[in-house]
Amino acid sequence: MEDKLYSIDKACEYLGGISPWSLRCWLSQGRLMRTKVGRRTFVRESELRKMISDGGRSPAPRRSEWL
Repeated sequence: MEDKLYSIDKACEYLGGISPWSLRCWLSQGRLMRTKVGRRTFVRESELRKMISDGGRSPAPRRSEWL
């Protein structure tokens, strides 16, 4: 089954109307993985579903990052 690709604006709608700034911030932090097609940035539907199922939480930092 192929993943549907969502533009930044459509991904924001999918996530309940968050701001594009928030979504871009999450992409730069690695909380969501981006898919580039040419110069355009998309987010796979599976990534969006994963973000929703995780409750929007970031992965816990590894202990070495605390020090």
